Amino acid sequence: MLAALLITFASHAQSNFSSKLIGLGVVVSDLDRSLDFYMNGIGMVKVYDFKINEDFSRRSGLSNGVPATVTVLKLENSPEANEWKLVNFGKKETHPTQNFIQDNTGVQYITINVKALKPVIERLKERNVKFLGSTPTPLNQKSHFVLVQDPDGTFIELIGPME
Repeated sequence: MLAALLITFASHAQSNFSSKLIGLGVVVSDLDRSLDFYMNGIGMVKVYDFKINEDFSRRSGLSNGVPATVTVLKLENSPEANEWKLVNFGKKETHPTQNFIQDNTGVQYITINVKALKPVIERLKERNVKFLGSTPTPLNQKSHFVLVQDPDGTFIELIGPME
């Protein structure tokens, strides 16, 4: 009886969502620098952007009336791909860059699975992105792990075969 109740509750809870995707917003201090990192370094694609004006920003509770620019990136331009939203309020960062994931709370990292790490590593090296730890680190016979940080300190895990 309890198992049936739990299954009913779990299926009911999941049915409340109109999409299976999650969009995640990350505040960036320098939009151009972040776009270069994510598009030309990581390989994401820009799908659209929009502005948030002072009035909506205040009424919605997003800020105290500070306007923002939001640029939406995806791993591929597909309706099935999650959105990575770069949000810029026109000001520089206000917190120190973390050295490790445990240095702060909240969203600290994302994981991106790639078909081949080598071209991503080459693009990131061209942009003088620092590789953390002893990466690439082998995970198994096929996959390796690479850890970097975006220009504002968000950790990016890249996982996949070298070639």
